[in-house]
Amino acid sequence: MERSFWRTQIAGAFDAKSIVWLAGVRRSGKTTLARNLPDARYYDCELVRVRRQLEDPELFFRDHAGSTLILDEIHRLQNPSEVLKIAADHFPQLRVLATGSSALSARNKFKDTLTDRKRDVWLVPLIARDLVDFGQVDVDKRMHRGGLPPFFLGRRIDDKDYEEWIDSYWARDLSELFVIEKKAAFMKFVELIFTQSGGLFEAQSLSTPCEVSRPTVQHWLSVLETTLLATVLRPYHGAAANELKAQPKVYAFDTGFVSYFRGWESLRDDDRGALLEHLVLYEIAARFGTKRLHYWRDKQQHEVDFVLEVGRRRELLAIECKSSASKFNPSSLQVFRRKHPRGKNFVVTLRSTESHRKTFGDVEVQFVPYLDLAKKLESLLSS
Repeated sequence: MERSFWRTQIAGAFDAKSIVWLAGVRRSGKTTLARNLPDARYYDCELVRVRRQLEDPELFFRDHAGSTLILDEIHRLQNPSEVLKIAADHFPQLRVLATGSSALSARNKFKDTLTDRKRDVWLVPLIARDLVDFGQVDVDKRMHRGGLPPFFLGRRIDDKDYEEWIDSYWARDLSELFVIEKKAAFMKFVELIFTQSGGLFEAQSLSTPCEVSRPTVQHWLSVLETTLLATVLRPYHGAAANELKAQPKVYAFDTGFVSYFRGWESLRDDDRGALLEHLVLYEIAARFGTKRLHYWRDKQQHEVDFVLEVGRRRELLAIECKSSASKFNPSSLQVFRRKHPRGKNFVVTLRSTESHRKTFGDVEVQFVPYLDLAKKLESLLSS
């Protein structure tokens, strides 16, 4: 299926560099997207004959001069970073889209070897533009089933699919690249992260039920972040003493797995509000990444879901997520703006009829339906 947003992202990345790294969790659609790129030659590095061809990368690339190549599952090569370095340095007219384990892209050797030689595209679970491309603009279904295309497009929800995905994650993404000795404890940790997704991360509260140390819990969180199973947001803060400055919030990568681990057979309105935060997070991440994305909270429990630093001036876009406009309480946003006054304020809702502006004291708020959020974010990119 056509995924227009991601095709544009890849084209933009190729405008900047000849090597593009397409990241994403298992079954997020990397291979399908890559194979549908026009005029590209596809090679699956899991195949022995392909790996043999790439044992002499100079000869291989010379035979494909001026082409666009897809090197899928490139982590199966003996030295994938060296292969891509040769392509970038000696075949500048060649374009290479590489996919593989997300853990590989975070390893120091891979990053150091390819410094200033590649662009990254992070294929997050289905965003609103994907729903349009798939012809199924059903946000409730997207939240409940999740954003992996096979799960969203399947005829029905089957818990075995989620269980098998987790088993495959352990066997292929973790065991091959990390040393984790306590599988049962780690899987308990994963369950807790997904169950508490969107909440503050407290190492001690997780180390006790998992029966491991706090440093082990911290390490496991970095593993989940490296393999894209979790997104860690740091708090935004200024000079005020009562603002949180260190404790992160952690979001699981997909709403379908959150629903699965929480045992939700159907969604209530409060559930939708919690899952909407995940949808908004990945709409932002798809366009801006997460380096400048934060949350805000003070010691009096005032909180803003997302704070995005926009542009060179780092103006602050504050975003709250509510299932409906009637559930929005402006008090936290007002406290935030007294400390950090510059920037726009969005309240993202699930109701398609709630696009309007409203002033609460000195704070002006734009109510933005989720399906309209993409246009708002893209206007910030172009401004």
